Amino acid sequence: MGMTMTQKILADHAGLPHVSAGQLIEARLDLVLGNDVTTPVAINELSKFKKKTVFDNTKIAMVMDHFTPNKDIKSAEHVKQVRDFAKENNIVNYFDVGTMGIEHSLLPEKGLVVAGDAVIGADSHTCTYGALGAFSTGVGSTDMAAGMVTGQTWFKVPSAVKFNIVGEKSEWISGKDVILHIIGMIGVDGARYKSMEFVGEGIKNLTMDDRFTIANMAIEAGAKNGIFPVDDLTLSYMKEHAPEKFANNSYKVYEADPDAVYDEEYTIDLSTLRPTVAFPHLPENTKTIDEVGDIKIDQVVIGSCTNGRISDMRIAADVFNGNKVAPYVRAIVIPATQEVYLQMIKEGLTEIFINAGCIVSTPTCGPCLGGHMGILAHGERAVSTTNRNFVGRMGAIDSEIYLASPAVAAASAIKGRIASPEEI
Repeated sequence: MGMTMTQKILADHAGLPHVSAGQLIEARLDLVLGNDVTTPVAINELSKFKKKTVFDNTKIAMVMDHFTPNKDIKSAEHVKQVRDFAKENNIVNYFDVGTMGIEHSLLPEKGLVVAGDAVIGADSHTCTYGALGAFSTGVGSTDMAAGMVTGQTWFKVPSAVKFNIVGEKSEWISGKDVILHIIGMIGVDGARYKSMEFVGEGIKNLTMDDRFTIANMAIEAGAKNGIFPVDDLTLSYMKEHAPEKFANNSYKVYEADPDAVYDEEYTIDLSTLRPTVAFPHLPENTKTIDEVGDIKIDQVVIGSCTNGRISDMRIAADVFNGNKVAPYVRAIVIPATQEVYLQMIKEGLTEIFINAGCIVSTPTCGPCLGGHMGILAHGERAVSTTNRNFVGRMGAIDSEIYLASPAVAAASAIKGRIASPEEI
């Protein structure tokens, strides 16, 4: 019986010739990730280990992004604890104010993850790096602590769901619309503890940023991970962002066996998709833009580890250019990394946003998890390019979050209601 792409990566990292779905394995890790919320818990757990030093100070990344710049004393103390730990252990990949970015955008940008890697992170959206042909998944802080000191962790090998991508997307369709369509189709538990494996000739019509967005939200379908095959676009991305690893062939391309087994198979025709919005309070509660109706909004957030990359900013700026945010609507733009922020300034995107009536924040997760920079009051509604719209996720328990692409979010800010960019 053949193996899927994910199973091949796990078999290799476990030193085994073959693995099967449901098998328990122990695998070596190429990178262990934590942030300012989860790393302090992991550090505290280290007191239970006899070994206190990390397994490799170059294979641990700590990104201060959720409550930074620190919003209060508690968040400042959390970051101080991580900063002190990073100093003591000479953690090479420590990112704080000035060098920080939203972790799942920052790590690929910095070339810290490449094809064939096995990565764990104490954050559920660690599955983002599957866009590069890596196995990456979120874990708890205790598993992060064990990974930091041993360089290994255990997995139950996941079964897989195949998504055959065909066709070419139309002008305003992005990776966000693709993954919202999929989640709306299979539900938030449709791929529970499975690998979402994306294949097909239509993948060539998805940009790397589209793929990052799709892999990022695999967890919203309950998946263990999402993963894309490595193609010329992937190789070009690695060559640009991880030139040394690329030149040294410090990556590995895995391909699923022809007789690999999948629990389910779906075909997604990009040409048939319409801009899609997830209504409260689950990402599966989707409607196309044509089915939305008249929904007034109070706030728009454009950013996050899902949609804070430079292509997202360009799309939003294209919609905002020459237009104004509707009266009494707040529009918050959050570039995912300092590099994105700087590129926005160079290209004049920041000026477009400010002239339109938006505010532009330093890179941060901010309001995505109800952190800061845009908390919702009672009864307010927001259109957000983030990944979750659970009850109380961005503030008051009776506020509402509508998930959408940057194009829809920008159009909604201009119209003061959920709107299609086709209206602008």
